[in-house]
Amino acid sequence: MAVAFYDLGSAAGLKKLDEYLLTRSYITGYQASKDDITVHAALPKPPSSEFINVSRWYNHIEALLRISGVSAEGCGVVVEGFAPITEEAIATPPVSDTKAAAAEDDDDDDVDLFGEETEEEKKAAEERAASVKASTKKKESGKSSVLLDVKPWDDETDMKKLEEAVRSIQMEGLFWGACTFYCVCWSLALLKCTGS
Repeated sequence: MAVAFYDLGSAAGLKKLDEYLLTRSYITGYQASKDDITVHAALPKPPSSEFINVSRWYNHIEALLRISGVSAEGCGVVVEGFAPITEEAIATPPVSDTKAAAAEDDDDDDVDLFGEETEEEKKAAEERAASVKASTKKKESGKSSVLLDVKPWDDETDMKKLEEAVRSIQMEGLFWGACTFYCVCWSLALLKCTGS
């Protein structure tokens, strides 16, 4: 299904293209294609903001062309009085241009995200691995600490009796430590007991 546009250098041609792009993001299909490149190249200059849909589309295609994101084949578009785009025109920029751009970006040499590890980095990684291996040896621990929070039912609960009730719990290896009272809100208190 070929789409035809006429005289994209005139206001009438741009108005027709603007109406066409009112309900579409691309010239044909649902992704940028060679049809978009053909129409983009047929425009003699960037469209004015008067043609809002063409301007939106033009800026989007400009961005895609900068990052070479156009991959779809397209269905075919005809721009009257304009020669179609050839494969050579769509090709990637010359090597000299990419080398010049790489020379401009040369100030980021101190960070090599995907490069090889240096000898210092390899040595540091080996030392870290050795220290982790040494620290993972089985350590016998004779104690564990338990913190028990006991909240009373209401503000009339006798906290001393509550502490006695908690300390009456006896198990093998359980030794009660200190108990402290904390004011939780208004007149309620919280009993914290530690045991090991």
